[in-house]
Amino acid sequence: MARIVFDLDGTLIDSAPDIHGVANAVLGAEGYDPITLADTRRFIGNGASVFIDQMRAIRDIPDADHARLLDMFMARYEDAVHLTVLYEGVRDVLDHLVAQGHVLGLCTNKPISPTHRVLSHMGLDPYFKIVLGGDSLPKRKPDPAPLRACFDALGDGPKIYVGDSEVDAQTAQAAQVPFMLFTRGYRKSPVEAVPHTVRFDMWSAVPELVTEVLHLST
Repeated sequence: MARIVFDLDGTLIDSAPDIHGVANAVLGAEGYDPITLADTRRFIGNGASVFIDQMRAIRDIPDADHARLLDMFMARYEDAVHLTVLYEGVRDVLDHLVAQGHVLGLCTNKPISPTHRVLSHMGLDPYFKIVLGGDSLPKRKPDPAPLRACFDALGDGPKIYVGDSEVDAQTAQAAQVPFMLFTRGYRKSPVEAVPHTVRFDMWSAVPELVTEVLHLST
């Protein structure tokens, strides 16, 4: 059976509404105008520090304020779970994959503390044998090190990575593993511009696609 590693935000969960609320709470406390939900979706993917960089950029906030704003953001981030939802069909697919004997991991650029918090809130903890966040290792995606560490922790077997973004595609390419692209996440580019092995817009398609990817890998 396969080792299957998943991204989190924009892949398994739509967390943008909660992150949007955290960002605007920080901006409001500093006297700045809010950002939009669309802005939030565009900024997600490279970790909290890069999110703050992009948030500052569109509000002309000085570089000197970065560390303080990041601290304010992180103080609110861990409890930002109440507007987050699973994409339709995710839980059923995870149940199916586990029942088929696949072993699952999670590799996200979300900081590890809010990652564990949202997984617990959603009841997803039991599915994953390994969970790595954006601050779990010295490097984060698109560097392949976190993804490779996840696969190493899962033992032997074919590898598949499932994500939604350009960062995920770059990570899969760097790690030289097949990539399944969820097209309804936080991708910024056209689907055709994001390298992928297979793509899907409904989670119900995933079990069949896993079989297809494994066949292509043999």
